[in-house]
Amino acid sequence: MITVTLACCLAIVSVISIFVGVIDLDIPSLLSGDMEQLEILLISRLPRLLAILCTGVGMSVAGLIMQQLCMNKFVSPTTGATISSAQFGILLALLFMPSSTIWGRAAFAFVTATLGTWIFVWFIQRIQFKDTVMVPLVGIMFGNVINGITNYFAYKYEMTQALSTWLVGHFSMVLRGRYELVYLVVPLVILAFAFANHFNIVGMGKDFSKNLGVHYNFVLFMGLTIAALITASVVVVVGSISYIGLIVPNLVAMFKGDKIRGTLVDTALFGALFVLVCDVIGRVVIAPYELPIELIVGILGSLLFIGLLIYRLNHGRKAVQLSGMRRRDAVNGEARR
Repeated sequence: MITVTLACCLAIVSVISIFVGVIDLDIPSLLSGDMEQLEILLISRLPRLLAILCTGVGMSVAGLIMQQLCMNKFVSPTTGATISSAQFGILLALLFMPSSTIWGRAAFAFVTATLGTWIFVWFIQRIQFKDTVMVPLVGIMFGNVINGITNYFAYKYEMTQALSTWLVGHFSMVLRGRYELVYLVVPLVILAFAFANHFNIVGMGKDFSKNLGVHYNFVLFMGLTIAALITASVVVVVGSISYIGLIVPNLVAMFKGDKIRGTLVDTALFGALFVLVCDVIGRVVIAPYELPIELIVGILGSLLFIGLLIYRLNHGRKAVQLSGMRRRDAVNGEARR
């Protein structure tokens, strides 16, 4: 029921998104073959919509994978230093290959995002007494260190303005021919779905994984690599967008539980819907001007995050049942049966 509702809402908002912008589109002109209207649709509106959907799906799934593998609900590409590492890779590409294409910059971002995520997990695996807050706190501090290094080199080599494009996420520059890299999210999400059961087992711990014959280290680093590649591909095309990988999986888990295969589709749909709604809001609030989606996601994400914390404090790890059904406990053990 939840999946169908999310899919229908996403389809409706997607249609609305196509017709929101500085230049008005209307269905009769499109059907009559108006070339100007068709060019706007094919060159700008549809590419933007596809980029938004891929971004929402990718960042949400990346956050879900990282939370499952790190066994912590507050780990995400933002709190796991993945986004910061991808931005550092883009800076390296601008310094050493200033004339590189978007694929060249993506190659640097892929490498640094993957290494940064691996190093973060290596850190938290060596923390003997780690609680819910300690793990993301380590990731935030590590990400700030990477941001500091990035800003230092950007100021030293006068690359601050060039790097600023990737520091704040926005879709205003998404046009046909400049966004196709984000399509890489699709096979990576499919791969994540194929290995969802393995991620679920690894999320239960190293000893449990060995008892079930699952190679813990291989699945762990494969999952982290998938999350890092998804994040890097989004950052290269759109820029930094926080909160999505943190908020969306937690909200879906409140209704669907923690089993990754059971929540993966809903997480992807809700992530795409959340980003699309934020983008539409950013386009209409001060039209004809446009607010960066990072700003809208930050505001809504902060409010949702505060609400999530309050709910967790009052109810613990309980799942909310819709359609008048009673609440049931959704502790990790029950959700993984």
